[in-house]
Parts: sequence; C-alpha cells; structure tokens
Amino acid sequence: MIRLFASDPDFAVRFDALVNARREADADVSRDVAAILARVREEGDAALADYTRRFDGHELREPIDPVECRAALDALGPELRSALELAADRITAYHEKQRPEDRDETDALGVRLGARWTAVEAAGLYVPGGRAAYPSSLLMNAIPAKVAGVARLAMVTPTPGGEMNPLVLAAAALIGIEEIWRVGGAQAIGALAYGTERIRPVDVIVGPGNAWVAEAKRQLYGVVGIDMVAGPSEILVVADAANDPEWIAADLLSQAEHDPTSQSILLTDDEDFAERVVAAVEGQLADLSMAARTSWHVNGGVVLIESLIEAAPLIDRLAPEHLEIAVEDPEPLFRAVRHAGSVFLGRHTPEAIGDYLGGPNHVLPTGRRARFASGLSVLDFMKRTSFLGCTPDALGTLGPAAIALAEAEGLPAHARSVALRLRL
Repeated sequence: MIRLFASDPDFAVRFDALVNARREADADVSRDVAAILARVREEGDAALADYTRRFDGHELREPIDPVECRAALDALGPELRSALELAADRITAYHEKQRPEDRDETDALGVRLGARWTAVEAAGLYVPGGRAAYPSSLLMNAIPAKVAGVARLAMVTPTPGGEMNPLVLAAAALIGIEEIWRVGGAQAIGALAYGTERIRPVDVIVGPGNAWVAEAKRQLYGVVGIDMVAGPSEILVVADAANDPEWIAADLLSQAEHDPTSQSILLTDDEDFAERVVAAVEGQLADLSMAARTSWHVNGGVVLIESLIEAAPLIDRLAPEHLEIAVEDPEPLFRAVRHAGSVFLGRHTPEAIGDYLGGPNHVLPTGRRARFASGLSVLDFMKRTSFLGCTPDALGTLGPAAIALAEAEGLPAHARSVALRLRL
C-alpha cells in the first residue's frame, strides 16, 4: 500500500507516479482480438460456434426464450424482486430527465435552423457471465437505451457450460429484453458489430467486460458506437477524522473487491485517522476475496495533506471514477472539483448506493478519462441531426459571404452552387 505525505520533499514526484500508474492488464491482447474479429467478420456463425465451444464448453444455440426470463423473474423472492424493481424505477426516473429537446427556430434573417434528436435503431448490451454476473450492470446499460427509444436491444453474455445466471435473466425480463444470446468475449462484440447469419448488427455496443472485450470495443469504434473503453475500477475517498474508520474502510474495499487491479485511495488531513482506517481495512479483508486483498496491498493508498481545502487540485489530477466527499459540508469541495466520474456527497452516501439504485449511471470513465468523458447516459443511444432552411431572401443575404469564403478556400464548386441560385 502506498503512503504519501504532502509535507515530504518528494511528494510531488511520488504523487505524479500515483497519477500516471497504469493498472491495465499487462498482456498484449490487441493482436489476438484483431484475429478473432477478422474471423467473425469472415466466417460469421461458424466462428462464433467454434469460439463458444472452445471457451464456454457448449454449442451455439438460438436466443434464450423470453418465457425462461419471465420464469426467472417470477421465481425471485419478494425481497430481492422488490429491490430489483426499486432499482429499475429509480434508474429510469433519473435517466428520463436526460432526454434532450428538439430545437426548431427561425432567426432574424428568416433562416430556419435547429436540431432533431433520434435514437439509434439497435443497441448491443454486453453482460459479463460466470462469477461476474451483475444484474445491476444490465439495468444501468439497458435502461438508458430504453429511455432513449431504442427499438431493438440485443444482449450477449458468456455462459460457461451453457448455464445462464437466473438473476440476470430476471433483470432482462423486468426491463423487457427479448433477444439474448449465449455468446461472450471479443467474438460476441464482433458479432454485434458486423452481424452474422443469426445475429443482426447493431449501431451501439455498451457494457463492461474483460480486457479482450474492452479491446474489441476499442478496435470496432467507428464501425459501431461504444460507451467507453473502461479500465479497472477506482475510488477516491476524501474523509476527515469525524468519520467512523470502519465505514471508510468498507467504502475503500467496495471497489477493491471488483478486481486485483482496482484502486482505492484515502485522502485525509489526519494521520491518526488514516492509521485507524488502514487497520480497519486489514480487519475487513479477512473475509473478503483474494482480489480485494491484492487490490489494496498493491494499488491501495493513503494521501495525507495539511488541510482538506488543498484537496481539489489533487482530486482533479487523479480524475477518479468514483469520488466520495465524506465531510460534514461537502459542498465547497464539490464546487471546486472539475474532474470526477461521479461524486458521492456527505458521510451517509456510500458509493455502493450509486452502484445499485441511487439513480445516476454507474458506468463511468476510469483511468483519468473523467477529464474529458462522462458516465453512460441517454445521449449515448441518440444522435442529433441539424437542419437548415433558407428563403430566397435569406440566401441573398448570406450567399455573397459564402461565395467569398469558398473562393478563398479554393473550392469553386462550392461557390458556384450558391452563385447559380443568386444568378451571380
């Protein structure tokens, strides 16, 4: 675990190393993914069948019957079903407020101009399988697409041995996904992008996955839209000594348990409190996974500063995926921070609430990408078409300037297309 003290003479150098540390998988998967995608593009279902047999141990099948999904939903206990429904309702309500409005106006010259928003026709949803089966992730990825008005949602998920996680099936039934394929990995991303004999292509692909899935999405951006290329999870907790160290320790470990390459950092102004949090983390690690222990011991950290007033520039340099501001009045620091994927305000807002049913999306930029990127939203499933309409008088007013600019750029056909209408 890393300990940094702002008072140390080498703090700037060591903090730079923390900011710039790469935690992505070391294996170079780019070439393997390129080969998989090329084969799926050329061979279609034959390639999918081979990869599914090889990696998941079952034959490629037809999509899952929606009746099976509905049965999984009906089989849920009342408490779990109620929790799933509450999460879906809250996520839907939050994202419905993101729908953009069309604009259509006529300016002083009589030019009609504006923009119209429309949903993509089809979206692909990648849902991790096996042990990493997260119905919450399905809700977070599918609901914005539904709210945007996407007509077709095609879900793909790896199913070792052909067995599907029933809770994921239940979540799919709850939000009305009726096209679910038992395929995963880079080959599933290729099938969604290019299409095969069975699977029709989509326009946008979203959803988390391993390094091969992330690399496939990166290579196919441009063929399709993607949500983002996500790296390991991150949390930065800003906390003062008035917090319960057990609470803060649990918050740090909530991300550490995702993956050995996840990163959890505590930023505080009290050294004694920091040590109590570290002790609490070690105590809680006893009944957590090896992934959590590796994540904390290899990538975890404590940054001690003189005053939390100094925190904002350090936060902005880290640009964390998740930022908790666990202080009595988080508002001043919240206003000062520019770069964070999602912010959790106050002592009673653990990041885990955002993972499940707070409302805002939990698909967020990692690896300092919060400097220029945002979390998944309704807009990721929509596109804006601008429009323009000139009257003869408006063209007469604007045309000469357009002709002058076209001629200055050496584009005579541009100039002529305007001049002919003005008989110049």
